[in-house]
Amino acid sequence: MAGQDHYLNKSGGSAEVELVSLPPKLRKFVRDIEDAFLRLSQDLPPELKAELEALKDKLIWLKAEGKVKINHSVMELVCAKELLAMGYSVDVEHEIGGLVCDVYAELDGRGLVVEIETGFVPPEHALDPMCYCKARIASKIARYGSLSDGFALALPPHYVALVPAPFLVPGDDRSEEDLLEIKELCDYYYHNPPVSLDEIRSARLDWVLIIDVDNLAVKIMDPRSYREASLRFLRSLGQTT
Repeated sequence: MAGQDHYLNKSGGSAEVELVSLPPKLRKFVRDIEDAFLRLSQDLPPELKAELEALKDKLIWLKAEGKVKINHSVMELVCAKELLAMGYSVDVEHEIGGLVCDVYAELDGRGLVVEIETGFVPPEHALDPMCYCKARIASKIARYGSLSDGFALALPPHYVALVPAPFLVPGDDRSEEDLLEIKELCDYYYHNPPVSLDEIRSARLDWVLIIDVDNLAVKIMDPRSYREASLRFLRSLGQTT
């Protein structure tokens, strides 16, 4: 790991030369995340650029430890840049409530948890991808949606996520039938540990963030508007949800 330490602790000189000593997968990660950072930071003031650079460096360290992947990391960096520009203080891969969230932000004493979903389906669910993704979205909202003052799902524009309707209303307005239906869906795929009814009842979904990595842009959507747009698209294809 000496080459990794040399790069990650660099104090000058050519980063490109130092990259040569890194393992190939880490070298590619560093090149990609550095490229994204340079493009994202072009219009940032110096103090925000420094904050974004610290997050980029944290992601490189985590990659060296085998804890992150580039598809999530670059989306985290794009999301972080948007939140920094909005006045938030931002952390990535942040520990909260016994879990690790992708992005955590604070503004005026109020916290925001952001979880990124790419729409990846593991091979073992090749025959039920839509049900799997719906359960994954439901379980993410349930597990992370009550950890802070606000919660947002971050999605790429090429993924049409299925947000369960009960999460669009306050917890007290969710019926017992709705809670049990979501729990049954989640329990079929996730049971270590299972999602609790209390988690489903107390979870909130405040924003859907559309993260366009190609253009390094973020669009903030109201969850209800996002769900309605998703359903219109799926129904135009003859899909039922």
